[in-house]
Amino acid sequence: MNEKSCLECLKPIKGRADKRFCDDACRNTYNNRLNGDQNNIIRNINHILRKNRRILQAFLGNEKSIKVSSDKLQKEGFQFDYHTHLLHTSKGQSYIFVYEYGYLLLENHLCLIVRQK
Repeated sequence: MNEKSCLECLKPIKGRADKRFCDDACRNTYNNRLNGDQNNIIRNINHILRKNRRILQAFLGNEKSIKVSSDKLQKEGFQFDYHTHLLHTSKGQSYIFVYEYGYLLLENHLCLIVRQK
């Protein structure tokens, strides 16, 4: 009879024929190691998106819209390469959104910050 080994610690496995790990700890360790790099990338991108959202929210406050220089946004740590979606208007403008907060790039390095209803 062929004895199966745990994919993580290589100890012999007893029990069901389709069992791949000797216990939950080995299963968790194996999967965390296997998915660690992908999870870190996703975690880092989500951190940047949440930070961008907080920055837009702080500048907008209770206003409907506000103009802010892109330099001020960058000084706060805003990263323009990270956003969640675009909204194209009938006037041909493209608003860039980070969740419900968006901005429109204007002339002279200004951004019009808005909140989607």
